Amino acid sequence: MLMEILAPEDRAIEAVVARYQRVAGAVTRFARSLSGNENLRVTLGSETRAGENEVVVDPSLFQAAYGRRAPVTPEETALASALHEVVHLVSTDFEERRPLPPEWVPPDKEPAAEPLALLDALDRAGGRAAEALFFALEDARQERIGLRTYPGAHSVLADIYRASITEAISQSGPLGQYALSAFLLSGGYAEREELERKIDPRAAVALGDATAFIDQVTDAEGPWEVGHLALQLLTIARLHGLVTEMAESETVADRNTREAAEHDSIAEGVDRIRLLSPVVQDTTGYDEAKKASEARAGESGRKDDAEIGGDDATDQILLVSQSPTVYLPTGQGGKLIVSTVPDRFRSFATDGRAAIYEAAARWGVDQRHVSGELHPLFIANQRRGLRSGYDAGDLSPYSALFLGAGLYERMFERRSLQMRRSYAVSLLVDGSASMLQPRRLSHPGDRSPWGLAAAMLGAWTLAAMCDQLQISFEVAIFNRAFAARPSDTEWSYTRRRSSARGALRRAQGAAADRLTTTVNHYLISGYDEPWRRSEDVLAGMFWSAMSPADAATQARRAPRETPPVSMFEKAANVDEYNVTYAAQRMAAQRADVRVMVVLADGMTRGSVEALAGAVDAVEHQGTTVLGIGIGDDTVELAYSRSEVVSRPDVLAQSMVDGVRGALRRSLALFGEETWWIRAGRRGPVLRKDRQSA
Repeated sequence: MLMEILAPEDRAIEAVVARYQRVAGAVTRFARSLSGNENLRVTLGSETRAGENEVVVDPSLFQAAYGRRAPVTPEETALASALHEVVHLVSTDFEERRPLPPEWVPPDKEPAAEPLALLDALDRAGGRAAEALFFALEDARQERIGLRTYPGAHSVLADIYRASITEAISQSGPLGQYALSAFLLSGGYAEREELERKIDPRAAVALGDATAFIDQVTDAEGPWEVGHLALQLLTIARLHGLVTEMAESETVADRNTREAAEHDSIAEGVDRIRLLSPVVQDTTGYDEAKKASEARAGESGRKDDAEIGGDDATDQILLVSQSPTVYLPTGQGGKLIVSTVPDRFRSFATDGRAAIYEAAARWGVDQRHVSGELHPLFIANQRRGLRSGYDAGDLSPYSALFLGAGLYERMFERRSLQMRRSYAVSLLVDGSASMLQPRRLSHPGDRSPWGLAAAMLGAWTLAAMCDQLQISFEVAIFNRAFAARPSDTEWSYTRRRSSARGALRRAQGAAADRLTTTVNHYLISGYDEPWRRSEDVLAGMFWSAMSPADAATQARRAPRETPPVSMFEKAANVDEYNVTYAAQRMAAQRADVRVMVVLADGMTRGSVEALAGAVDAVEHQGTTVLGIGIGDDTVELAYSRSEVVSRPDVLAQSMVDGVRGALRRSLALFGEETWWIRAGRRGPVLRKDRQSA
């Protein structure tokens, strides 16, 4: 049923982990209650581990639960499978050593001289078949006891198991049917009469004789007592011919082959029913879970949060699962990794500031009077909210300037209705690798990687203008690649990328590319962040864009100190998710006037129709969206206000002039043309504007 009601993207590992995280707190409290350890932590990792104060759950175990056809909801499956795994990781401990009980000693073997661990004792007494039966019974016992106070979770497991009974019986032999029936009866998941009608007659007769021992599993004091019951069930199976008797002429190789076949018959039958938990699946799984935990605890003392439970592949799954899902007007949704740009770009700030002033002078982008004539108008609006009139009142500090400019008809002004307006500007810059490729400047032989550099200069100038006008603004860069962390250096970024890709390819196959090549949205300067705090980061990014070869050289020489310049590795973007997300952030500012500038050197990797729909929806919400394309006129297909540029000086100036013009037009739209703006002095509009000013 889950396979039918869940779309493929909802069964993906990141969606499964997201569902688990919604119940992670409850699972941790359950684990602490079950173990009696208030310091116990439940985390996700690439391998299941069970330690004294930590249990690590492999998220792929949850994903496997969604492959079952059972009449349960995704939320029920997430919670029940998580509790199931925690029960086994907390409860499983087979390290107690005892002398081999006399009744366990086979006639052809000598009693053990030293106490043995339980699994060694079972192997000596009954071989691999006894081990397989023990794990099936112990699995069921732990679930029944551990979930005794959570009957709802136990019933979900029952539904999941019962949905697989018919298929499992049809694909198992008599010995496998006998073992899976013992598992279901021990866990309280089925009735004996129901099973006897479905299984092989020989297995049904053997099951009737074994019922008295199966009924004792739940009341067993511990694993050693369960091991004794497993040997009893194996003896009954041998009496009914379900297990092959050892021949007198059997060699060691023949015996190993026979025992392996018996073990596989039992394990495969039970594994078709139960949710696989490595710690109680077989001896190998138990040893790996315990040894991994012991090795981890012996590496060092206290571990920080980034190291707990962790590997780069699982960390990447968690990052994707925790990221926001952005929904487009078309109904399509997708994950967007949102983060701040790596702070290490500050290390390039000194070179970046010098390069900014040099490029600004060469490309004619004024850095002194960026806000121009808008400055006194916006200051008056922001601080006083005064309006011209005929009554005597407060004398405006800008009266002389306004009278000289012809904007006022009277020397005095009066306070009137509240007209103070708030503004917000958002700048989105394409950060794909193609923005760093050389482009033609003035003649065919003159080429330079000016695309991203000119965009960064425009962002710097635009940020300075908004800061002068006391306007809330945000600068973000977007790309599609392996996501960088705020603390990343070139070394940590490339190491994580290589490790995560390799591990995810082994574990997730074709889904690895989707999990590692994500749609990323990096904030350079946020609305609530002072501009001066972001200046050095933006300056460092400008230098990386202006001199990518020099930045790459420094990264190779000192990868642990330099920023992750290789984060700009792909040429493809999905613009529509970034536009929609940036619009949501801007709407949260509650500004009266909102302006968004999107700069890219090519069309979205997603859908042009989806991007056009996203832009149209943003504009219908009252935001002015300006699209600027670098040498690519496809921007005109998605943006009603657009401009195509082919020179760096035009690019930076278009960004500033576009916002400046939009702010001028916003003043006129409020019906204050006669006060704010003289006729014929409206700001310039972009070359293509299908909407009236």
